[in-house]
Amino acid sequence: MLQLRPVEEDESAAESLELNRAVADDDHFLLAELLSQERYRKCINQQSGWGIPGTPLRMAASKGHLRCLQLLLAHGADVDRLDVKAQTPLFTAVCGRYLSCVLALLRAGANPNGSHLNNSSPVLTAAREGDPEILRQLLQHGAEVNARSKVTLWASGVAVCSGPLYLSAIYGHLDCFKMLLLFGADPNYNSPEEKLNGRATQQKTVMELCLRHGCGVEYIQLLIDFGANVYLPTLIIEKSTKQNEAVELLLKERGCPKSLASQCRLTIRRHLIQVNKIQCLDSLEIPFRLINYLKHKPMNTALVH
Repeated sequence: MLQLRPVEEDESAAESLELNRAVADDDHFLLAELLSQERYRKCINQQSGWGIPGTPLRMAASKGHLRCLQLLLAHGADVDRLDVKAQTPLFTAVCGRYLSCVLALLRAGANPNGSHLNNSSPVLTAAREGDPEILRQLLQHGAEVNARSKVTLWASGVAVCSGPLYLSAIYGHLDCFKMLLLFGADPNYNSPEEKLNGRATQQKTVMELCLRHGCGVEYIQLLIDFGANVYLPTLIIEKSTKQNEAVELLLKERGCPKSLASQCRLTIRRHLIQVNKIQCLDSLEIPFRLINYLKHKPMNTALVH
């Protein structure tokens, strides 16, 4: 039997649509005027629009309209309201690579990990798209550095639960790759699940996957510097010159023990990661040059090995 919607519901939908239109046009003057009225403020978190219905805040985040976004937040917009795809406004801002909107949402208390209902996350997206500054902001606000995608990828016949470190490597984003390691990403990252999609799989470290994809010497060197187990990968030498150079570097590392300074750096960093204090390196009461060494920054004078 056909049922008519209440008049109030139709009016609310119309007002929500007006808000979305003002945001879509980046008309913050009109938006401010609308939000000065109680009837519009009441539907500030209501979803409307064609395609993927969303709130005005989602619209502002997806378009990069900062002034509208700030107005909506100031009037009580739900910073983590999900759309039908379980995406938060922050997730859509990261997808659009709108740094200013990402910052505004994080400062307003947005969950840096997005929603657990979504297959992806802001960190995974930033790592895949290669946006180091957005990635830095997410990690500084507490995002999970070893986040796992719910989508299974296949690499050379191997089922892999991809993480940000893996994605940044296969998409060639070296700056993001290093940043993730600096914020405590596991250099031995792999999939802990014994079965994926009902099929038994072997665990493959990010080192081995970098070798399989021919990611280059610089990726392998970073993994070595940050403490990856150089004895884990099963080496498969192919005709790729780039891969062979990386394999040679790995074989050389297997025959040469790390310096005492390098081992001390790894030990300190591992402890800070374990106690969730890796971002507190700058506050350590040690010489500045040693802090730079712990942060893998170039030093003018060499440490004693």
